[in-house]
Amino acid sequence: MVLALCTAFALSQAYRTVGAIMASQLQAEFRLSAQALGLFSAAFHFAFGAMQLFMGIGIDLHGVRRTVLTAFPLAIGGALLSALSTDYGVLVAGQVLIGIGCAPAFLVCTVFIARHFPAARFASVSGLVLGIGSVGMLLTGTPLAWLVQERSWRMGFVVLAAASALAWLAIWHWVREPARPDSQPRESVAQALRQFGALFALPHTLGIMVLGAVTYAAFISLRGLWLGPLLIERHGYSLVQSGNVALVVSLVSLVGPPLFGGLDRDGPARRRRIIGCSLVYAGLFAAIAFFTQAWVDVGGMVLIGLLGGFIVWQYADVRAAYPAAITGRAMAVFTMAMFLGVALMQWVTGAAASWGAAHGIEAFRAVLATIAGLLVAATVAFAWLPAPDASKWSPSRNPHS
Repeated sequence: MVLALCTAFALSQAYRTVGAIMASQLQAEFRLSAQALGLFSAAFHFAFGAMQLFMGIGIDLHGVRRTVLTAFPLAIGGALLSALSTDYGVLVAGQVLIGIGCAPAFLVCTVFIARHFPAARFASVSGLVLGIGSVGMLLTGTPLAWLVQERSWRMGFVVLAAASALAWLAIWHWVREPARPDSQPRESVAQALRQFGALFALPHTLGIMVLGAVTYAAFISLRGLWLGPLLIERHGYSLVQSGNVALVVSLVSLVGPPLFGGLDRDGPARRRRIIGCSLVYAGLFAAIAFFTQAWVDVGGMVLIGLLGGFIVWQYADVRAAYPAAITGRAMAVFTMAMFLGVALMQWVTGAAASWGAAHGIEAFRAVLATIAGLLVAATVAFAWLPAPDASKWSPSRNPHS
């Protein structure tokens, strides 16, 4: 059942990284500025992030299977709309639909694992899911680059729509949730929303959300938007050559989450490791920004793909920070922060690229320096703000009292 749920997650990974391969053709066909290209890529992530609260409520009230089967057809429709679009506004609307449809894709995996696997295995199983789901990024490496180069970016969306339909069928056929005990009355939507308010009121939530908003956003902004244009414009790579680099980065990113999941340690040690990895992460982005040799850029991208696996520790940190009865909502809030952060970072980096070009600074230097600065600032905030006290949550505690 976890593998079936992973098919939707893999497709969401593919959708959020198509920009790196389609960027050149989209810019040429729709005459897009760097800022408009950033908005195109951000539209998916903004819609994805904005829907997380509602998806969390849906999962907690109606279950994993029903939530993902209801939402995912919108991704299929959005992909087809994007393939048929002749106007930039329609193209962005297609990205919004895809974002809404994919909104529960990873959330349903993490909640299913939290509910049906032992707590001690959460980080390792989540790491495997992140690794398996990253197969979707392989599609947007060399295979999609070849398809886009030989046919068009439109055919890329058609193929993704067909794959999404197959993923929906797999979930419909194989996923059957075990019955949950009805020891408590079913919450209303208003009660569920009040639980979200309680999450935001907890002092440790802010630090978790701030760092969550930039770590994954940094990787996706590079892999999903700027990787292809940087290699093509800075080093003269062809579309397929840049697709090959994207494929290698994606392959390495498959290894990171299971590796870091297996190295997980509970308590303060986990948070210290998160801080250390995040600062090294920022250093890699800075290196690509200021050292313009091809080997530094490609090597830095590969290392970022591997080191990004530490994000699984952030999910484990969330898992330990809130009571089990509101796991779905806690994961939803964290995932919302992650993907609203992606949308904001892609918009901000698009603006940084335009600003850099206007002031005689290489656009990619401005983009990557901005990402590095945001990572450092968020890491400092995470270290300074209150940490969660997981000892407060016990299986017997009633979160609704």
